Amino acid sequence: MLEQTLVLIKPDGVQRKLMGEIISRFDRKGFRIRAMKLMRWSKNTAEQFYSVHKGKEFFKPLVEFMTSGPVVAMVLEAEDAILIVRKMMGELDPKNGIPGTIRGDYALDIRRNIVHGSDSPASAKREISVLFKPQELVKY
Repeated sequence: MLEQTLVLIKPDGVQRKLMGEIISRFDRKGFRIRAMKLMRWSKNTAEQFYSVHKGKEFFKPLVEFMTSGPVVAMVLEAEDAILIVRKMMGELDPKNGIPGTIRGDYALDIRRNIVHGSDSPASAKREISVLFKPQELVKY
């Protein structure tokens, strides 16, 4: 099924100059990049994006981390995009990372794990709407 998913290159990935490597992995895989932008998140944007985690012990550190530097946000489209992106990203905890996955190759710890990808169609729809206006998604 053709799906859209949101992928973020988090501040640690941008700071470590991994943007080109990560984008090229998705591009070479065959994903259609429908939208992409480099942005600096406000506290409000981070809190809205991660609102599903409000009240959890990691919420405040996550908001602080995501506002600490630039983020690359991308909307990718392909058949089964969510599943494929999540497999390409690898395990959330890099200690369990498999070489060849983005986190397995580059992530250093669970809180600074380079990338984010939507975990369901509903999450993708919500996350994309937080960061992109509908007219920013390019059809081609």
